[in-house]
Amino acid sequence: MLIVTCTSFTLPLALVLIVSVLAIIFPKVKKFFTRIAWDALTGECSVAAPTVPPPGPSQTLPGTAVVPTSVNYHFTRQCNYKCGFCFHTAKTSFVLPLETAKKGLRLLAEAGMEKVNFSGGEPFIKDRGRYVGELVRFCKVELGLPSVSIVSNGSLITEDWFNKYGEWLDILAISCDSFDEGTNRRIGRHQTGKGHLRCLRQVRTWCQQYKVAFKINSVVNRYNIDEDMSSEIMELNPIRWKVFQCLLIGGENAGPEALRNAEDMVIPDQEFDQFVRRHEHVTCLVPESNEKMKDSYLILDEYMRFLDCREGRKKPSKSLLDVGVQGAIQFSGFDEKMFLKRGGKYTWSKADLKLDW
Repeated sequence: MLIVTCTSFTLPLALVLIVSVLAIIFPKVKKFFTRIAWDALTGECSVAAPTVPPPGPSQTLPGTAVVPTSVNYHFTRQCNYKCGFCFHTAKTSFVLPLETAKKGLRLLAEAGMEKVNFSGGEPFIKDRGRYVGELVRFCKVELGLPSVSIVSNGSLITEDWFNKYGEWLDILAISCDSFDEGTNRRIGRHQTGKGHLRCLRQVRTWCQQYKVAFKINSVVNRYNIDEDMSSEIMELNPIRWKVFQCLLIGGENAGPEALRNAEDMVIPDQEFDQFVRRHEHVTCLVPESNEKMKDSYLILDEYMRFLDCREGRKKPSKSLLDVGVQGAIQFSGFDEKMFLKRGGKYTWSKADLKLDW
């Protein structure tokens, strides 16, 4: 049996012959194969290892911890409105037990969460607002979060709620897509017997009275694209007016499995830009196109699963209650660069806003 060892000249001589032949046929490989021959003689390694490309904008390197600075917790899918473009529809009625939800929020705070936003569905539909109120108090008093906020349609909020929980709430955002009640009804933002605009203005008054920063969210769609909302917004004077471009999410407001159909409500980028330009003199305006919005939010569903929307539909992670925050958040599809680019981190504590109450 022939055994080739490092002290044998058989292997080096064979390589020299191979290199010589290849150098004549393929001159460019001469240098590479000369290195291999030299490695065989010296036992060293002079050929560079392949490089690994850096992660893309919605990726993180393996082992890199993602800090959940700002989290949107959609703890319920139930709602008393039927907005046609809703992207988190009533596909389940599940809500975590209060103490279990608190456990998950504590895990998020320990992982670096600074701001939590409670949304739905309609957050005030569960236990007439007591559930979200207790979460607000827990996050502010026990976790000491710098910012706690809620997004609501405003129709179920009472002054009694403000009296009990208002001191711990930093920001309350009310969704309003039009200052014409007919347009609101066409969109689905209404409930029989309740005037949406009346509720909006009443909540604005309570926010002023109980020292809660007031915000307005609007979704620009086919039904309100030509509206000029400037005078009403400036009258209500929110700290921020968040203007979103209507977004399609498969399984929620688009496709055969969806409970809503927003395909006739979407608008192209050009029309959204025209709406923004019409209102650019409104100083509190914060516009968000589909590009800015889609992957720049950490969205937690009713099971405390992060939702990855990169493929145009919601792909849930495992629950952070089962696998921990890092075990779940790595499947969130979160684009931190876009989060910062769209101004996702701002002055979000009412103590720092220094508002004239």
